[in-house]
Amino acid sequence: MAIPVGLLAFYTFFTRGRFGGIVFDFTLDNWAKLFEPLYLGVIMQSIGMALVVTVLALLLGYPMAYGIAGLSPKWRTVALVAIVLPFWTNFLIRTYAWILLLNNAGWVNQWLQGLGLVDEPISMLYTPQAIIVGLLYMYLPLMVLPLYASLQQLDPSLREAATNLGATPWRAFRTVTLPLSIPGALTGCIFVFVPAMSNFVIPELIGGGKTIMVGNLVRDQFFEARDWPFGATLALVLTILLVIVILVQNAVSRRLTEGPRRG
Repeated sequence: MAIPVGLLAFYTFFTRGRFGGIVFDFTLDNWAKLFEPLYLGVIMQSIGMALVVTVLALLLGYPMAYGIAGLSPKWRTVALVAIVLPFWTNFLIRTYAWILLLNNAGWVNQWLQGLGLVDEPISMLYTPQAIIVGLLYMYLPLMVLPLYASLQQLDPSLREAATNLGATPWRAFRTVTLPLSIPGALTGCIFVFVPAMSNFVIPELIGGGKTIMVGNLVRDQFFEARDWPFGATLALVLTILLVIVILVQNAVSRRLTEGPRRG
């Protein structure tokens, strides 16, 4: 891992050749270029969309994981298989399936018109909202699984003790289950946020290339503009963001697990 990351860091301080490649003339222009409004806007837009996807995945994934953890062992296995089942299908096939669902003649518009909810097809494809739906579908299982693992490890006697002491089910959940499941939620947030921010297939296919995310920008710099130094700079920024997010997650998880012991 250190060799390719080090190579990226090495490339960021040099210039692009006239026909691509690397010219070993030292420069800081690639880092300065990051702060141009165009590229800074793409990075901030990518972070914003990834945050929206992560929050939605948490809101949807927590009830799913909580429900699965409360099932009997037989049905729990069935539910877990259903959660991971989409991963058995090719990523591109699942993406094209959403194109069929969301286009103007797709099933979603047909159902809405059949129910009389709309008179004309709604333009859903090739929009930022479609990208969020696609990313949410792709990465929701990555939120559910760590949440389920965290909830499954909770000691049932803790909730029973809270109930015996007069706590309502909602208060027992809020004061016992929810705080103890936060480490799993933080892990799920990382699993969703990082790939959602760097994905370039879904913005290209479901978004129609109209909404550019940082993953598309990195790919274009390497394969179309052939500006490897700036592409390496963007890729290194993604790596740095990943490290920062993991460090924050570790710090919060450590504080949550060590806090009760100190108290």
